[in-house]
Order: sequence, then C-alpha cells, then structure tokens
Amino acid sequence: MSMDFNLYMNEIVTTARNEMDAAGYEQLRTTEDVDRALERPGTTLFMVNSVCGCAGGIARPAATHAAHYDRRPDHLVTVFAGQDKEATFYARDKFGDEHLPSSPSFVLVKDGQMVAEVGRHEIEGHDPMSVITHLQGLFEEYCEEY
Repeated sequence: MSMDFNLYMNEIVTTARNEMDAAGYEQLRTTEDVDRALERPGTTLFMVNSVCGCAGGIARPAATHAAHYDRRPDHLVTVFAGQDKEATFYARDKFGDEHLPSSPSFVLVKDGQMVAEVGRHEIEGHDPMSVITHLQGLFEEYCEEY
C-alpha cells in the first residue's frame, strides 16, 4: 500500500485549521493579516499552531477551552508554523527580542505589544488542563471581564 505524504499532510493541516476555526480563532496567513491583528486595540491571543502531537493533543484543546472564561482576550488569532511560514516568521519578529520562537506556543499581546507567552516547553509533556490554567492566569492578569 502506498501513501501520498502530501495528501496525508494536507489532511492533518486541514483538520488542525478547522479545529482553530471552530474554536473562534482567526487564521493569519499573510504579513498583512499579522499587521492588522497587531494594530487592534486591546488584548489578542496568538496561538502558533503546528502539526506536532503536542499541538493536536495539548495546545489546540487548551486554546479551545481556555477562551471559555470570564476574562479572555478581545481577539483570538492563529498563525500556522510550517504552513504560513512568512506570516509566522513575521509575527515572531514583531513579538520582539524577548520572544522565544517555538511551536506550538501562545503569545498574549496587549495594544500591539507582547506581554506574556507560553512556550513549547510549557506545553509539551504537560496535560491540557495545566496549559488551560496557565492561559487563564494570564487572562486574569491582562484581560477584561466579559
């Protein structure tokens, strides 16, 4: 049995994108999309998505469930590392020198400036609930109540 690797990867990517769409995250595919997201006032949670196991098993479920909270970001967006490469590289550059690029990861931005992040080392090997709790702690600190 032969399997077309690209077909297989496209299916995984489509599934990952659909999960984020269903959770209410806006897909940022271009540098212009990233600029628009960073220009918005208020708080924005960037989820740097990927096809790795910790993205599918931990980060995306955490991204979905963390937003169901009294305090949450004004905007939910995602860039897809390895897929929307230019947008991801551009976003990481805009996050500033203190940002440690990793995927999956989360970056919380307030009025266009990075205020907090959750890197891969805080996702991989952790259970989704601990990542949710971490994100919601950041929401408590930086976000308004809905």
